[in-house]
Amino acid sequence: MEFVVSLLEQMTIWHWLGVGILLLCVEIMVGTFDLLWIAVAAFAAGLFGLVAPGEMGGWQGQLVFFGVAAVVLVIMGRTVFRGMRQVVATHPNLNDRMSTMVGQRGVAIRRFQQGAGKVRIGDTEWLAVMDSGPMVDPFEINAGDEVLVTGAQGTSLRVKPA
Repeated sequence: MEFVVSLLEQMTIWHWLGVGILLLCVEIMVGTFDLLWIAVAAFAAGLFGLVAPGEMGGWQGQLVFFGVAAVVLVIMGRTVFRGMRQVVATHPNLNDRMSTMVGQRGVAIRRFQQGAGKVRIGDTEWLAVMDSGPMVDPFEINAGDEVLVTGAQGTSLRVKPA
């Protein structure tokens, strides 16, 4: 126990800086965001040791400050800053071409048979299946009819007459 106390008595601002950097490196490897807040608490404890006068800024005061700051920051990280953990896609359909087709209009290339056929949207031909709505005749879409894309089913577009 005396060994631990003698080590703590020798702690300086540089030790807190080293602990903070070490925790940030582990956070980069793990990616939990919890160690980020503890690293910030270590940096704050070093700053507290630099600014606090005399006994208050001794190793006991720095350790108490570090503990309180770490607990408060982890709780805030789990509640107030929880949005940092969520990945927000700026373009959610970027690599999902089928979902970008919903709402597009096209033209049937040939008559749909058994609810399946081909449509042209822009300069691309797509396999398409009839959207199974109420009272839909599977031969209702003929060549040249305009269609509206309502969704995707595998690699085919779901369409209905426009």
